[in-house]
Amino acid sequence: MQQGTGHENGIFIQEIMLNKHAKSLAELIGSNNTEFANLADEARLRADLGDYLRKNIDPSLAGGIAHCNIRNDDTLIVIATSPEWASRLRFEAQQFIDLCRKRDILIRTVKVRVSA
Repeated sequence: MQQGTGHENGIFIQEIMLNKHAKSLAELIGSNNTEFANLADEARLRADLGDYLRKNIDPSLAGGIAHCNIRNDDTLIVIATSPEWASRLRFEAQQFIDLCRKRDILIRTVKVRVSA
């Protein structure tokens, strides 16, 4: 997944400033070529991945997963709802990797963090 704010090369800022007709947020997110659309796609991917893992892991563990993220270095970050859940979920790292592979998502490492 690409991370960035869209400000690195100035194109995003110029696109908004040079456009005399303001676009609605729905138009910006719905467009395929904007940073907003990329951000919306990434948010959907994360939400979908969290839902997928909760539905396919042992039901007794699903409640401990707050959400997930994939870093650029192929690390799955699982955010646990409490320190106790984090301890339990760390034992499921291989299962998380296997589940991600079933969706053609390459994961090399799993890190479990506690929700703030």
